[in-house]
Amino acid sequence: MLTFHSNSPAQTHALARALGRRLRKGTCIAFFGGLGAGKTTFTRGLAEGLGLPDLVSSPTFALVNEYHAPGCVSVYHFDMYRVTSAEALETTGFWDYPAEDSIFVIEWAENIAEELPENALRITITGSGEQPRTISIEGDDSLADLIG
Repeated sequence: MLTFHSNSPAQTHALARALGRRLRKGTCIAFFGGLGAGKTTFTRGLAEGLGLPDLVSSPTFALVNEYHAPGCVSVYHFDMYRVTSAEALETTGFWDYPAEDSIFVIEWAENIAEELPENALRITITGSGEQPRTISIEGDDSLADLIG
């Protein structure tokens, strides 16, 4: 597990942008963390690192937001806050999205932890409000040099 510390949304965004530059098709990022932890801020940085326009918003009411741009890998940004079982996940159409040709970003992944791909990058963000954040990344120790 890799652990990073962030004292501001700008630092969180920079870490995520560096990670986004390394992502490849087929990556699944599973976020764990409470309300206001910075999951959407992190996703904005990921999208920027991938070369996507800054259109990222929380998919809370839409369940999924899609981000596409010419020459960029597509990102499917899911919010699983209201999805609390495998059966409920099935009704969302989650399995119909092209996982191997895109990048999945899943907020509230703890609600579908049993259904996550085995190779998912698990990112846990602790802290909220004005507090500093601790960001832990599990699943790829080659990312240790993200912020140097």
